[in-house]
Amino acid sequence: MIWDILTLIGTVAFALSGAIVAMEEDYDLMGVYILGLVTAFGGGAIRNLLIGLPVSALWEQGSFFIIAVIVMSIAFIFPTILFNHWVKFHLLFDAIGLSAFAIQGALYATEMGHPLSAIIVAAALTGAGGGMVRDVLAGRKPLILQKEIYIGWAMLAGVVVGLDLLSGPIGLTILFISVIILRMLSVHLQWQLPRRKITGIVRNGEKSLEKSLN
Repeated sequence: MIWDILTLIGTVAFALSGAIVAMEEDYDLMGVYILGLVTAFGGGAIRNLLIGLPVSALWEQGSFFIIAVIVMSIAFIFPTILFNHWVKFHLLFDAIGLSAFAIQGALYATEMGHPLSAIIVAAALTGAGGGMVRDVLAGRKPLILQKEIYIGWAMLAGVVVGLDLLSGPIGLTILFISVIILRMLSVHLQWQLPRRKITGIVRNGEKSLEKSLN
């Protein structure tokens, strides 16, 4: 039951996310469906490859595919109404999807008896993999590689599940809400990981190469 609820929440949240991005990029109806499905199920497909499950296992989630298509169809038919609400709540929906899928991925790897490292990777890829593929297909820089602490919260969920720090319906609910809150705080308080830019070094190298060619 917990698994199905998390999958449902993540599927709806990420399908909406993909559909909105597709419409922002002026994609047609098929583009909306493809980008929404990739966002909702892409992370799970990548996870399955890495932890030893067949990708075809995704097709067992037929009802969730139907739900995703219905949600995206509503988004396409009523874009103005949905978009006005999406502007206000898209970060919340994204945080819900991230949290739900990260925990689901971690539970998946745990049930298969994988070590902690695999559980963390499964959580990270299930939570953030679909969004990364979505951004690449939409011609955008992947959010998880450039802004805020995004994939880090998914990895944290993997650590908590892998070490069995929180378990059972109540424990997983607390973890689910905690990841959402941390994700929202990281956005509003602009928490970011350290970064380094080496543009100057690259340019100097290019100049040296030009001089040697000349």
